[in-house]
Amino acid sequence: MRATIAAALLAASTVLAAAIPASAQPLPPVQLPPPPTGPLVQSGMLVCKVAPSIGFVLGSMREAACEFRDNAAQPYVVLSRYKGTISRFGIDLGVLAADTLAWAVFAPTARPNPSDIAGSYIGVSADAAWTIGAGANVLLGGSSNQIALQTISVEGMVGADVAAGIADLTLILLPN
Repeated sequence: MRATIAAALLAASTVLAAAIPASAQPLPPVQLPPPPTGPLVQSGMLVCKVAPSIGFVLGSMREAACEFRDNAAQPYVVLSRYKGTISRFGIDLGVLAADTLAWAVFAPTARPNPSDIAGSYIGVSADAAWTIGAGANVLLGGSSNQIALQTISVEGMVGADVAAGIADLTLILLPN
């Protein structure tokens, strides 16, 4: 798991470095949360339906409706719901239609409290689309910086877009 996170961080930083012209001003340093300290287990899936977006060269922001689901295939159980905001800082050029993002949720326990998943996550992100496309990101955070989100799939990503940079996901727990 940690090797996957390290490889994703290295790949995204390489993509980002190649995409920035030499004359560009560097982005201010971003303080990443410390990685989780103990072993993590996959405790479910976070699936977000994300609003359409227009990239603004140096970033974008998208609203999302998210569900934390158990690990079961159909029929799955929705354990909690969240209102989400996804912000990207870095290169983001293009237009995307609404899509669905899915992350495997890794936590210190198999059944994290829904409030543990709420909070802010930060990490690296890269994606590309021309008609259809895909992307990847690895995010760390949650209420106690002990949750890791690892991209599982990008479904229905439609548009024309190239993006790479720092991604921030904020989740607010909704009442059941």
